[in-house]
Amino acid sequence: MPVFDSRISQALEKRQQEELTRHLFAFEKGNTTTIISKDRHYVNFSSNDYLGLAADPELALAWQEGLDIYGCGSGASPLVTGFSHAHLKLEQALCDWLEYDRAILFSSGFSANQALLFSLMKKGDLLIQDKLNHASLMEAGSLCPATMKRFRHGDTAHLNTLFDEAASSLVVTEGVFSMDGDQSPLKQIEQACQNKAWLAVDDAHGIGVLGVDGRGSTFHQGIKPQILVVTFGKAFGLSGAAILCSEQVGDYLTQFSRHHVYSTAIPPAQAHALHHSLTMIKTQHWRREKLDELQSAYSEKLQGIDGYIDTQTPIKPLIIGKTESALICAELLRQKGFWATAIRQPTVPKGQARIRITLTANHTVAQVNSLCNSILYAMEKVQQ
Repeated sequence: MPVFDSRISQALEKRQQEELTRHLFAFEKGNTTTIISKDRHYVNFSSNDYLGLAADPELALAWQEGLDIYGCGSGASPLVTGFSHAHLKLEQALCDWLEYDRAILFSSGFSANQALLFSLMKKGDLLIQDKLNHASLMEAGSLCPATMKRFRHGDTAHLNTLFDEAASSLVVTEGVFSMDGDQSPLKQIEQACQNKAWLAVDDAHGIGVLGVDGRGSTFHQGIKPQILVVTFGKAFGLSGAAILCSEQVGDYLTQFSRHHVYSTAIPPAQAHALHHSLTMIKTQHWRREKLDELQSAYSEKLQGIDGYIDTQTPIKPLIIGKTESALICAELLRQKGFWATAIRQPTVPKGQARIRITLTANHTVAQVNSLCNSILYAMEKVQQ
C-alpha cells in the first residue's frame, strides 16, 4: 500500500521543527528594486538582476519586437522545427563574444548543467567538483555513471590529490559562487587540469558582471576552459542558458543531450531579446561601474563587523550562524523596509545561516547606505 501520505507529512513536520520550512511570497514588481508584498513596499536586495536589465524598458521593447516578428512559442524542440534564425543569431553572437565555436541553448542553467554531466560522463570516468558547486551540478554528479569526488572549496592543493588513472576526467567549478560571492581560483585550477582533465566552468553569476565587456570570470582570470556554461537569468535579465564549447562537443550535445533534444526550444522572441540584452551588456559599461560604486559604499559601511565577508562581486553574504538568528535578522530588515533573504541549510552548511544581500545597478548609494544602517541595527538586536 502506498506510504506517500505518511512519508510526506513526516518530512514536512521534520522541516518545520528544524525551522527550515520555505515559503512562497507573491510579489508585485519582483524584478525591480522596489517590490510589493501584501501591499507593503520593500527595497529589494535579494535579486540576481545584477545589471538591472530584468525590467528595463529597452529590453522589454526588444522582446515585444521579437513577439511581433516570431510570435509566442517556438512550437517544437530544436531538432524538429523549434530552432529559428533568432536562435542561430544568438548562438553566433555568444560564440563571437566568448570565443567558442558552438553555443548550445537550454531553457535554464539547471538543465544545461544536468545535460552536460548526463551526456558527457560515462562509467569509469572521474568527475571532480568544488564542494560548494550548485545543486544542479551536485545532483547530476550523483546520478551520472561517473565516479564523483569533491575538493575542498577553492583548494587546488586538495584538488591535485584527487586525480587518478581514469582515462576521462572532468573538473567542474563555478566562476562565482552564489551563496558566498567569492571567485574560484580558475587560473590555478586550469593549471592543475593540464594533461589530466577537462575543465568546465559554470559562470552563472560572473557572466555580464566581471571581465572586459562583461565577458565573465574566465576572461577576468585569463583562462579558456573546454566547457563554459552561461545563464541568462541573472545579469542578462531574462532566462535560459547556453553551453559554450568546441564544434565537436557542440555536435555531440546536439545528438546526445536529452535536455536539448527532447525539450521545447526557448521562444524565438526570447532569443531575439537575449541577443539585444547581450548588446546592452557589452556596450553599457556604466552598469558595471555603478556596481563598483555600490560595492565600495557597502564595504565602507560594514567592513569589520561580525559576519561581514569581503567580495569583489555583487553578492554580499552576511554570516549570522544560527538559523533562528538569521530569520530574526531578515524580519528586522523587513520591518525597516528591506527585503534580504535568510539562507539556511541545506542551501548552506549547518551553522552558516546568512543574509544573502545582492546589489544591482538599479540601486542607489543612498539605498545601500540605508540598508547598511539597518543591518547594523539588526545585528545589534540579534546579538543581545
